[in-house]
Amino acid sequence: MTEITNAQGDEQKAVPMNVKWFPTDPEESSRESINQWIQENPNEKVQEYTEPSRSLTLGEDGVMEGTIFGDDFFQLMVCINMIHISPWTSTVGLMRFANEKLIVGGALYCYGPYKVGGTAVESNLNFDQSLKSRDPSWGLRNLEEVVKLAEENGLRLERKIEMPANNLSLIFQKL
Repeated sequence: MTEITNAQGDEQKAVPMNVKWFPTDPEESSRESINQWIQENPNEKVQEYTEPSRSLTLGEDGVMEGTIFGDDFFQLMVCINMIHISPWTSTVGLMRFANEKLIVGGALYCYGPYKVGGTAVESNLNFDQSLKSRDPSWGLRNLEEVVKLAEENGLRLERKIEMPANNLSLIFQKL
């Protein structure tokens, strides 16, 4: 399994320890934090099943820079809170990367806030404006556009789950 933009390693805490984990992040400081967490974790299974964090930056053509995964293919990719805090080209790259590196039947799990039908609850619209004030290329994405992009890259939305704080879990399957 590979995780796109791991940041702190928190998501890995919920993953069974028989899953090989490939955390990634474009920021060196985040990768250092992840690697420190791996090294200091008292659970020996964490070191056994977790690769050192890899650099990965996604763009319109897929992987722009960072680790190329070579012949590695994945059953699962996890992308938490990236789509809204990155340019749209990163989402394009994510879907291309998933199409390229997921096995047939593999899953891409995405978590975060989205607009549905072009709108969202007031708190998410305020969050969207806050993100855009920090970087105009950031912001909540329209769910329908994310799903369309996934479909264009050989992925089908299998399940949409409403989560706390007006977030969604999206599970895409590679066809």
